[in-house]
Amino acid sequence: MTAATLQGPRYMRFLLFIAGMGGLLYGIDIGIIAGALPYLESTAVAAWKLSAQQLSFIVAAVLLGSVLSSLFAGALADAIGRKPAMLMAGALFTLSIPVIALADGYVPLLMGRLLQGISGGLIGVVVPLYLAECLSADRRGRGTAMFQLLLTIGLVVAALIGLVQARGVEAASAAAQAAGGDVQQALFVARDQAWRSIFWMSLAPGLVFTLGGLLLTESPRWLLRRGRSDAALAALRRSLPEPQANETLAAIAASSSASAATSTTEPLLSRRYVLPFLLACLVLACTQATGINSVLAYAVTILNAAGLPGSMANWADVAIKLLNAAVTVLAVSLVDRKGRKFLLMLGSGGIALSLLGAALLFRSAEGELHDMAPALAAHQQGDDLSLTLDAAQWRALGADPATGAQMLTVAWSYGEFSNVQTLRSDAGPTRLNIRRSDTVQPDNVIGALFRRLHLNPFADPAASAQAPLRIDSARLGPVPGAAHGIWTAACILAFVAFFAVGPGVCVWLALSELMPTRIRSNGMSIALLVNQFVSTSIAAVFLPTVGRHGYAAMFFFWAGCTLVFFLVAARLLPETKGRTLEEIEGFFAGRRG
Repeated sequence: MTAATLQGPRYMRFLLFIAGMGGLLYGIDIGIIAGALPYLESTAVAAWKLSAQQLSFIVAAVLLGSVLSSLFAGALADAIGRKPAMLMAGALFTLSIPVIALADGYVPLLMGRLLQGISGGLIGVVVPLYLAECLSADRRGRGTAMFQLLLTIGLVVAALIGLVQARGVEAASAAAQAAGGDVQQALFVARDQAWRSIFWMSLAPGLVFTLGGLLLTESPRWLLRRGRSDAALAALRRSLPEPQANETLAAIAASSSASAATSTTEPLLSRRYVLPFLLACLVLACTQATGINSVLAYAVTILNAAGLPGSMANWADVAIKLLNAAVTVLAVSLVDRKGRKFLLMLGSGGIALSLLGAALLFRSAEGELHDMAPALAAHQQGDDLSLTLDAAQWRALGADPATGAQMLTVAWSYGEFSNVQTLRSDAGPTRLNIRRSDTVQPDNVIGALFRRLHLNPFADPAASAQAPLRIDSARLGPVPGAAHGIWTAACILAFVAFFAVGPGVCVWLALSELMPTRIRSNGMSIALLVNQFVSTSIAAVFLPTVGRHGYAAMFFFWAGCTLVFFLVAARLLPETKGRTLEEIEGFFAGRRG
């Protein structure tokens, strides 16, 4: 296949496929560590003597790399072009795979994960930007929605890769037992191969995206802004008939001339730029404030707390991810027919009702919990607390066996450091261990740097080294029944379905369509950074919040944020279906295109 053979509809299908592969890489970036982490913990930690802090850095390195690259992704795409920036993202992802899979220590593993994060940040900005600038108004919705569709499929692919390797580890263990060999050594080798294979299996999509990107054209709007009108027309001719290509070029040129005339006289703080920028940031922040990432990440934990047994909760987690991908397929077909505003209103309204339903279910269950903090404080020994929870101890704490399995959730803190633990009576004798050494994490380079800059997003180990143990909350009560868990799972499934049909697809369109040409690249970088900041903040407070205040409080908060989202979509967001980017920019400038 060559660039000459890709023309017209065939080229458009290829463009959408390669852009979709970018979404697939973005999804793999997010989801691949979940399947690899159990094997990484059981092998790399033992072989390389990694600390818990180092392991957490490996997990979080993708987020850090994504945040860093999001800061300069827009400026980079403006400087070198959309296509080279996409190729750079693909090359970085492809390079990260052998760096991780061949790692023999902490540093190469961390560097490989950082490269994946940098790649993901670039993809999240540049691919939607490229699609918005290359697709016509009647194709832009479905085309950009393909990015989200392949992103959700990337999450499923990452889960399936992990499942395949998990079965391989189980088979290796069974074979070693049958042969009478050293089972522990066989498991170690199988687990080490498993996490490396999980990353190796991610190499193919990276190669397809990178090599396929070489056959794409540059964005015609970027080319025209650089004064390369002949190249811009040639790029348009690959996807449009000659008359339409000339007409589109003339429209883009006219808009560019108008923008150039006002860019030197109109300040960046004018309504033309501020309103769409703030609106895009608000939409992206509200999208994450629905709690979608925390729900997907903690689905099994949430459903276990709601009353579903472990196996049912895991099957429900699989159903959630499959439903997310399936409904996204439906949303792709609707986004250019029904419009962005309609889908965002439908999605945010349905999400709010689903979250409210889950919150009310959890509130009814949590209303039966009793405060056990004074009883646990009696077992405190200095600044530590250790308690074996056998049948007699459960009864001593006031658990009533007649009501079924009991659940104890304890939240504690040493100064700025906190932790949460949930124990169940149907898990056999368990032990509640609260120790300073397990709660207060050692200092790290990133935290020390932020404190030197007089910023304090991280807890200070020195301030907590002598702080006394404080039991923030301890709640004991019966585990909700399976029926309660099923109803809660239904609410969460409805939440995911409404998210997929609304914000899941429309968020990337809002990111790319609302921004005016003058600020589109850098504005998208900042808006995506806002998106990541809100997502990270919610993930950071999720476990402490549910430990101290219960799941109902978290779901009520998300429902309130989603109500704000609905009002934003209904009252502030313009409909952009069928409008060119120049017409949308004209709307915010106070004139109709």
